[in-house]
Amino acid sequence: MALTTDILASYRRPRTVLRRQAGRPGEARREARILVYLIIGCALIFVAQWPRLAREAHLDDTIPLEALMAGALFAWVFVAPLVFYALAGLLALMLRLTGPVDTFAVRLAVFWAVLVASPLMLLQGLAAGMIGPGPQAALAFVPAALAFFANLIAGLRVSLEGRAPAPYEGS
Repeated sequence: MALTTDILASYRRPRTVLRRQAGRPGEARREARILVYLIIGCALIFVAQWPRLAREAHLDDTIPLEALMAGALFAWVFVAPLVFYALAGLLALMLRLTGPVDTFAVRLAVFWAVLVASPLMLLQGLAAGMIGPGPQAALAFVPAALAFFANLIAGLRVSLEGRAPAPYEGS
């Protein structure tokens, strides 16, 4: 399926999409593929910051727009992926306390949740740029946060599904 189709399907059936993303039988799991998901998600969230940054630069000319955008670029494209990798590692360690866990599926869950929430972050960024700071802009963040956490929880559940013991094939 196309990536955009999978993102849209994740709003209705996140576990089904994540099971398919985690790998079909016989298909190689590719770390590069999920890293691209994270990079695309972070890049979209960076783009979502542009209207807010333009508004801030217009209202307060002490910091130029280019400097604000450079800071957001550094934060979302260089620092945020490291933070999400650390979050995935911490979640894998926490889940490992309860038993074996598929660490690839945990990373997929975190990175996919970022990618699924990123289109809604575009809406939030537009609201923050047009409306400015306030309860309406904060309310526009709620769908993105819900999408992130719903997909993260679904992905963590998928990563725990694979830890059932294999059937005994003895005599």
